[in-house]
Amino acid sequence: MRFNPASFRTILFTFLTLLVCSAFSLAQAGPKYDTATESKFKGTIEDLKLPPKGSEKQIAYLTIKSGTDTFEIYLCPKSYIDDMGVSFAKGDEIAFTGSKVKQGDADMVLAREVVKGTDTLVLRDDKGNPVWNWKH
Repeated sequence: MRFNPASFRTILFTFLTLLVCSAFSLAQAGPKYDTATESKFKGTIEDLKLPPKGSEKQIAYLTIKSGTDTFEIYLCPKSYIDDMGVSFAKGDEIAFTGSKVKQGDADMVLAREVVKGTDTLVLRDDKGNPVWNWKH
């Protein structure tokens, strides 16, 4: 069998393309909602992590303090929060239902439903699938 540099380049290019595509799709997937770890929580908003203006399709996070525990809540794209007419501020008391998951070494909660006063923001269906439209 003879070494063919053109074939080698084609195989290498195909391999690298598949590797990059796989890494990209894994990065886009994010953490998965796990109904087995779903719980109800209450807490006070310590911090809001909203995407900058012009990046409203990126995910909004809240840092919540509940007793002595502090954790991050993964909500939804900021554009969805805006569309629903809900706002959050530091010091707000909220109750929420969510799934505790691992993202790398960090623990986080994927919110399914957030209640603030008389407002309820539904983010995911009963199976944990997002209800917002990513293309919105």
